[in-house]
Amino acid sequence: MTPLHAPLAHYAERLHRAAGDTHHVASPLGAWLLLALTGPAATGEARAALAEALGADPDDAAAAARALLAAPHPMVAAATALWERTPFEELAEWRAGLPEQTERGPLPDQAALDAWARERTGGLIERFPVDVAPETLLILANALATRVSWADPFEVAPAAELGAGSAWAGRLRQVLRTPPVGHRAWVAATERAGDVAVHVAPAQVGDDGAGMLVVSVVAAPDVPPVEVLAAARELAVTAAVVGDGPAPGRLSLFDLPLGETPLWTLREEPTRTFARDGREERATAVLPCWAARSRHDLTAAGFGFDAAARALGELLGLAKPPFEAAQSAVARFGRYGFEAAAVTAFGMVAGLPPEGVARVADLRFAHPYAVVAVATDTAGGPWHALPVYSAWVTDPEDVPADEAG
Repeated sequence: MTPLHAPLAHYAERLHRAAGDTHHVASPLGAWLLLALTGPAATGEARAALAEALGADPDDAAAAARALLAAPHPMVAAATALWERTPFEELAEWRAGLPEQTERGPLPDQAALDAWARERTGGLIERFPVDVAPETLLILANALATRVSWADPFEVAPAAELGAGSAWAGRLRQVLRTPPVGHRAWVAATERAGDVAVHVAPAQVGDDGAGMLVVSVVAAPDVPPVEVLAAARELAVTAAVVGDGPAPGRLSLFDLPLGETPLWTLREEPTRTFARDGREERATAVLPCWAARSRHDLTAAGFGFDAAARALGELLGLAKPPFEAAQSAVARFGRYGFEAAAVTAFGMVAGLPPEGVARVADLRFAHPYAVVAVATDTAGGPWHALPVYSAWVTDPEDVPADEAG
């Protein structure tokens, strides 16, 4: 396990606790990464508040975020962007510390932000999670997106296999059942959620060895969602670490009573086995397809973006500037694969500037004029600033008919 697991678990618990028991999907990692990128800008009280929200020193968190974004996982497309109303000189040092891959530019309009969200998530997120307004100073955003196919697709089973006590059994027609090989399922003991049923579906592994596990965990109906989510995170991380090793928390089926519970039905049947003690254990799983689309408001103090706004505001000479922080997330789990995406955005605003007066010039090139074409090379090569073409215009032409439409 990496040093990031504890801070991410801390942040995930806050995010899911705020979402409550409603059907939802989120990316705590996406929100945490975005918050971490603001860390180096913070001092004083804002830095302390960021450290508390991140569960780590802000500089360490920023370094971890940069490292992750510099080498994204092959199955997790990642993008970050910073857009500013104007390139604020006061933010130059902080801006320079952002990941090299961070897109930078002038503040786009809402349509362009929506297009960015769609493009960076393969169409999974259709609308950018925060709005741009005339008083918006800057927007910092990231996007994470995943599309994987199962190494071994599910089989299909009647929904009745969910059990007579399941309300879903009467509402659905068919559900997914684990294939004969490839998936793993077991009963585990957990500290946070008690005894749970666990299912692991592995994605197809790429040529580079990169993979993904999608771990489903169900606990007794009266266990609070935040506790089940916490147990699922621990089991998923451990399952990824041990690989094909012992299933984390696994209980022997011979230590459980026969019969039916809300989580499983346990029976015995005769078999032929080479097991030394003559006892063999097998587990299958049935679970429904599902899809979720959520938007999470991240403006509450516990998510840390209030401290981020305070930190950047202090650099700009603004006291407690208004801000907006939100995440849009989507996921689908089906017979053949899993896809998910999240766009997290933080926008800082200021009051509208005071009223003034503007002078506007409409320039007219209505008599002979000069034109010079100059090459540029940001690397400072021999072509940089070299005039390549020049002209003196005295004989203008009409716009061609095929270009006049």
